[in-house]
Amino acid sequence: MTAQTAEATGLENSLDNMTGTVARHVADTGFENLDAESVARAKVRIIDSLGNIAAGHRAQGNDALLSLARSWGGAPESRVLVHGTRLPAHNAAMVNAVMMRSYDFEPIGAEYEDQTQTAAHISGTTVPVALAVAEQQRSSGRDVLTALIVGDDLTARLAAASGFDVYSGQDNTGTVNGLGGTAVAAKLMGLDAHQVRNALGMAVNQLSGTVANIFDQSLAFKLPIAFAARNAIVSAELAQSGFTGPADAIGGQHGFLDMYCSSPAPEKVTRRLGEAFYADCVIKPWSSCRASHPSLDACVRLATENTLNEDEIAEILIHVTPRTLKGFVGQPFVIGECPEVSGAFSIRFTAATALMYKTVRPEHLTLEHMQDPVLQGLLDKIRLVDSLPPAESLTAEVELRLRDGSVLRARTDVPKGDIYASPMSEAEILDKYYANVEFGGRTPRRNAEEAVKLIQRLEELDSLAPLIRLFTPHFSAIHPRRIK
Repeated sequence: MTAQTAEATGLENSLDNMTGTVARHVADTGFENLDAESVARAKVRIIDSLGNIAAGHRAQGNDALLSLARSWGGAPESRVLVHGTRLPAHNAAMVNAVMMRSYDFEPIGAEYEDQTQTAAHISGTTVPVALAVAEQQRSSGRDVLTALIVGDDLTARLAAASGFDVYSGQDNTGTVNGLGGTAVAAKLMGLDAHQVRNALGMAVNQLSGTVANIFDQSLAFKLPIAFAARNAIVSAELAQSGFTGPADAIGGQHGFLDMYCSSPAPEKVTRRLGEAFYADCVIKPWSSCRASHPSLDACVRLATENTLNEDEIAEILIHVTPRTLKGFVGQPFVIGECPEVSGAFSIRFTAATALMYKTVRPEHLTLEHMQDPVLQGLLDKIRLVDSLPPAESLTAEVELRLRDGSVLRARTDVPKGDIYASPMSEAEILDKYYANVEFGGRTPRRNAEEAVKLIQRLEELDSLAPLIRLFTPHFSAIHPRRIK
């Protein structure tokens, strides 16, 4: 055996493990390997994500983060959407991810076989990574769709395999997202299988996140998803420059499954890899934590089906599981230092808002609304009861007890947004997108409409430049006819 042959054999053997299998899949999968449904769903997630970013620039703390990122300097590779500032790709992705996460309105729900779900917010990392690296690398629309679908699939598989519990203490938007985002970046950079394996090894060194951010209602809740985006690109760039990482950063000793997962199911990472492509399977109809959506849905139906007078309501009973009541959404509603966070993660606040407006959107996560006497009156009448069976998931029952002795009831078994059980219609998704763009106030409606048309034929675009331009302010006056 020659030295060259031995070296080649050694390289191949280095891929003979779980991370190597994943790395080969990431490097070798092409657009032609993707099914039409996965492509169509990815386009919907991109549309929804752009709307959330367009709205999210208004959220608390985000201007300060952008100013800080500008002060770091670096190569002007990729744009921060809405603002138009060019930053190094990893910093642009981080800022865009923070904006997207700000109102807890982004796609969620890592799916797996038989339509099972794990709590996750995949797109909040992978879409900003895809947009930033695509601009850096001048990638085509086909390249972006391929990288995004492959990266989302890996993230969903890792979420399912991890045995993740949202109340375990860690925040998986900073763990599985970091690995999936790295796959997106590596794919768009054209890394080979060995480099992808090394990039995933670098990413494992940067995984982090705590749900204490949410329990304490701090602005830091939106950082794990953003750090994952930044670190994903840095990991891929390190691997591209020649850095090497652990041999099996996902499945090996001291790898992701070993270090971060209390009850892992490793077989879920590679089972039907390349045959089924998983992703976020919920487009949120309401701007709040998914755990608040069952009661919120019930309140929307009660407010829609009945003419409610707040003065006639004597008591509002919200029946949830013991687990939900003990979680962060079950805490008493208090307007804290970060009102947007206080509102988005409160069953009491979102239920009262839904009774008033039949929806919960970013414009309701404001101090002005929170101080509304009508809202305050409804909040005083709400009582959470942990009366539902512990085994139930994403369920709630709401009782409106009226002063005349009558009772109005509504129950939710599957909240709206799940593409399999209770999907939003195409029109509802677009309505949400346009409403978010309007709330953001910096992207003209005509630009938003043209963006939808471009995304619908994304695989035909030679680059994402026309799409990026539509979401940057100095192009806001461009007529759609000039976009090619």
